[in-house]
Amino acid sequence: MTDFDAQRRRMVRQYKEQNYIKTDVMERAMLKVPREAFMDERYIEYSYSDQPMPIPGDGRQTISAPYMYPIFYEPLQLKPGFKVLEIGTGSGYGAALAKELVGDEGIVVTVEINPITYNFAVSNLQRLGYDVIVILGDGSLGYPEKAPYDAICVTAACPEIPQPLIEQLKSPGKLMAPVGGLSSFLGQDLVLLEKDEQGKVVKRVLMQVVYVPLIGKYGWVEK
Repeated sequence: MTDFDAQRRRMVRQYKEQNYIKTDVMERAMLKVPREAFMDERYIEYSYSDQPMPIPGDGRQTISAPYMYPIFYEPLQLKPGFKVLEIGTGSGYGAALAKELVGDEGIVVTVEINPITYNFAVSNLQRLGYDVIVILGDGSLGYPEKAPYDAICVTAACPEIPQPLIEQLKSPGKLMAPVGGLSSFLGQDLVLLEKDEQGKVVKRVLMQVVYVPLIGKYGWVEK
């Protein structure tokens, strides 16, 4: 029988050494959330491998490599009580980590456009008892019903950061998104957008990444 707990502890220790995990809160969240519970059963043995893996959907959806979650969440500096919007629910693993970071008083809203993937995520999150708002819809439009958000995380490649998401971000607030073309060779810029108290926006590129395309009105692929 696979000892997933031992694999999870080893992964977290490795990510701390590699400086992906920088804070105690991120360490605790990644130690607590069982990634194996968000995997397609066919690939569960790869739960703690450093690579994206397929999940139910139309063939494009994946659960990101686990090190990508602290790469996204550490710069967002999620705190207890924050309201967070995630675009691209996928397996639900990212939403579970975000919920651990914002705590019971925080709110996590996550939007998924593919119905099969949506059902997979809802099942995973409900089974583990995570109180997360999961929406089936076009994530490139955001979710104005719960706006504004302290932080927004886009987990698919955008031609540019969708304007509705910038509008739904608080002042101050932070947003992370892969921006750029769909070449698996060139990848995208992982952009951290920061909005100050006056609503002024500043963007900076953190690194190069490779993500699946954002689907929707403001994505690479129309719904």
